[in-house]
Amino acid sequence: MPQLFSARAQMGTSLVFHIIFSVLGVGLPLLLCITEGLALRYKDPSWMRLARQWSRAFAIVFAIGAVSGAIVEFEIVLLWPTFARYMGSIIGLAFAMEGFAFFTEGIFLGIYLYGWERLSPRTHWLCSFPLWLSGAASAWFILTANSWMNSPAGFTFKNGVVTNVNPFAAIFNPSTPFEATHMILACYVAVGFAVAAIYAVAFLRGHRTDYNRKGLMLGMAMGSLAIPLQIVSGDFNARFLEKSQPIKYAAMEGIVRSGRGLPLYIGGIPNPDTGKVSGAIQIPHGESLLAHFNLNSPSVGMDAFPKNNWPNAVAVHLTFDLMVGCGFFLLLVAALFWFRYWRGKHALPDRTWLLAGIAICGPLGFLAIESGWMVTEEGRQPWIIYGLLRVNQAATPSQWMNVSFGIFAIVYIVLGVTLVGLLLHLARHPLPARTWQDYIVHEEQSQPSMQEAT
Repeated sequence: MPQLFSARAQMGTSLVFHIIFSVLGVGLPLLLCITEGLALRYKDPSWMRLARQWSRAFAIVFAIGAVSGAIVEFEIVLLWPTFARYMGSIIGLAFAMEGFAFFTEGIFLGIYLYGWERLSPRTHWLCSFPLWLSGAASAWFILTANSWMNSPAGFTFKNGVVTNVNPFAAIFNPSTPFEATHMILACYVAVGFAVAAIYAVAFLRGHRTDYNRKGLMLGMAMGSLAIPLQIVSGDFNARFLEKSQPIKYAAMEGIVRSGRGLPLYIGGIPNPDTGKVSGAIQIPHGESLLAHFNLNSPSVGMDAFPKNNWPNAVAVHLTFDLMVGCGFFLLLVAALFWFRYWRGKHALPDRTWLLAGIAICGPLGFLAIESGWMVTEEGRQPWIIYGLLRVNQAATPSQWMNVSFGIFAIVYIVLGVTLVGLLLHLARHPLPARTWQDYIVHEEQSQPSMQEAT
């Protein structure tokens, strides 16, 4: 159906765009909290300058992200009315709690932005904790809803009627711990390496200041701590998928035909007709070893399921390999960076090739997230609620969906251009450098006296 394609294209475009803001909304507040805490702990003006500069960037990201997020919320109902009817009573609580978390983040962001000169330094710093906690909570509740789509639980479906609804069982469905942990860690990975990339580029341009050094080091610290945990959580997630969604797992690994002792396919194009993966790097017995720690263990392929339940094996396999490849490249760069840091007795590794590698890691972190999201959504096809409701049954029958898609595509282009323009303007007009005494004196002068307060 043309309207089905247009509905999927519109929803996919919205999510690909909005996920960037979601990731920044989780990772940036934590960086703000750490940076301002370091500034207060060491009375360091460079840390304080970083915190203030990043808070300005976060305000822009949050404002445009709120617009794109509102569009996504409306699209769920307008584009997928059947899905909304079934899921509303089951996972509506998760969406409601996400709304509370989002508004909490918005309230404290306002206090944080306008409180620099109005609150005591310690009180202002404490306001950053609700920011990153509510950001993580918001992501967690949304991810529980998506997890429920992959492993529906907490209800009984009989004769087309949903009964015995248990929203807490739906929220804590079997996929939640694996998917939520994996994605939240991905937020910290992507934001950490993105921040490090910005200051690595500054170093490559010759701006080797203490300000840029601290930004690079903190970004690398955050990304480097999260990336090994992210890879481990991804391994647990894949093992869970092999049992809960075996056809998705088979598509991820490029396993068209079931067998024993199957190789690990890196890259390549799976052919559903021949059962082979052309152009792939094959590691003999690799899939069996990784999945079951056994060289000759059996693996279930896509041929074990009806063809009308098959996802697009080419898209799922290639995006999965792209995600994994990006993740291991980030891990390699992080390992090289800290190896040279400790070897150089805590001197910043400033080799051009290493700084260039860090700069590349910035977009790769977000590319890995977009690829992973494609694996999650395409791998579940043709189901919108796995095993219960197909995508073509959930889509709106309304006509002119191609017009709607075109309009929203223009909206996202405008939002994207606006965001890039504002962030570039912010980068070209950074806050002026101050001494620590300047910050303290300015804040003391701006705070009202006891008599004025009374």
